[in-house]
Parts: sequence; C-alpha cells; structure tokens
Amino acid sequence: MTLSATRILHLIALLCVAAVGAALVSQHAFDMPPCAWCVFQRLLFLLIAAICWLGVLAGRISHGLAPRVAGALAAAVATGGVLAGWYQHTVAAQMFSCDRTFADRFMVDSGLEAGIPWLFGIFATCMDAQVQLFGVEYVFWAMALFALMAVLGLVTALRRPVRAV
Repeated sequence: MTLSATRILHLIALLCVAAVGAALVSQHAFDMPPCAWCVFQRLLFLLIAAICWLGVLAGRISHGLAPRVAGALAAAVATGGVLAGWYQHTVAAQMFSCDRTFADRFMVDSGLEAGIPWLFGIFATCMDAQVQLFGVEYVFWAMALFALMAVLGLVTALRRPVRAV
C-alpha cells in the first residue's frame, strides 16, 4: 500500500504538531524551560505543519501541483530545522548566553516571545536547556524528526501525480 501525497502531508503535519505538544508538556508539566533555539525549532515545526495543511487544502481545490510544492517547501524548512538543531548542539549549547544569536533575535524581534510566552517564551540558555529523553538529548530527537520530515516532504515532492482514468 502506498500513501497518497495528501496522507503524507497530513502525517507530516500531525507529527510536527505532536512534537510541539511534547515540548509544551515537557516545559509546563516537567519544568524544562526552553532556550531560544528550542522555541525557534517549535516555530519551524508549526510552519511545516501549516505548509502541509495548506498544501492539502490547495490540492483539494485545484488538483494541481500544490501537494508537491508543499512537500518541497516542508522539506526545505525541515532541512533548516536540522541545521538549527545542529547549531544549537554544536555552538549555542557551549555559550553562556545565546541572547544575541539568530534564534533569540528573531523570536524577540518578531514579537512571538513576548506575544505568546507560553509557546515561544525563552526561559533558559542553550547551555542550561540540555535535557535528555531516554538517554538522548532533546535536540537530537528534534533533528531526527526534522530529518524524517525532510525525507517525507521529498517523497511527496518527487512522486508522480496520479492520473485519473
């Protein structure tokens, strides 16, 4: 059984929303405050979900290339998520303060950090936010999910459209 482009886009979006939900549970139920790069990656997960669901909607309306374009865009943003996670782990986590990094400036300057603090509030430094789940740092879980989203997005973008008979 092969999954249709629409189902793959729904799967990507649901996994991304679940990742943000897990991050919020970790933050609010288990008192694990996020850093700037953590909340930036939340934003990327939500952006991927929005792209996928818009692709599904546009595909229902126009039956054109929308799902393939959405898959390509989701793959591009997910690749950015992998790079953000890699930067968080290799550079930002070694710094005493990440207050002038791209993620911090973007989240603060966009108004998201102050406007939606329960979702995008920055409450820790990257050095302090190194938390493990099952012996693996959260950032690696996020990077793995971003990588999976990139692969699924590419599968959607590169598959041949189904022809109606």
